[in-house]
Amino acid sequence: MTSIKNILITLIVVLALAINLSATPIQDDDEDVFPTYESLRGANRFLAQQSKGLMKCNKNPRLCRAKGSAGQDCCNKKCVNVMTDKQNCGLCGKKCKNHEICCKGKCVNVLADKRNCGGCNNKCKKGNSCVYGMCNYA
Repeated sequence: MTSIKNILITLIVVLALAINLSATPIQDDDEDVFPTYESLRGANRFLAQQSKGLMKCNKNPRLCRAKGSAGQDCCNKKCVNVMTDKQNCGLCGKKCKNHEICCKGKCVNVLADKRNCGGCNNKCKKGNSCVYGMCNYA
């Protein structure tokens, strides 16, 4: 009878430890792509770690090609479109200047560029110039 009590007590202690460890918050120094995982109440630690690992494109590059992704390219653990992203224009890490935007992977000044006047692919008619982002201003 005492051996059954000892087994039950040991089993209860092991279950209590397992529950306590599964509820322990996860500490991660990496920047999250989707920071909502901090609010996973009741989810066990193993599941949260697995889910967080899948959200970073450097560990799973195919994530960027999924429907609804921000872009097909992975730069600094984030999915981006290098054809339009001002922080990664044409290549990862190539930043456009403050007055420029990214059009077709090239940094352009939309305030003065005749082919991208005021925005990407907004061409001014022949003979017109682009000033302050408007064709034929003045």
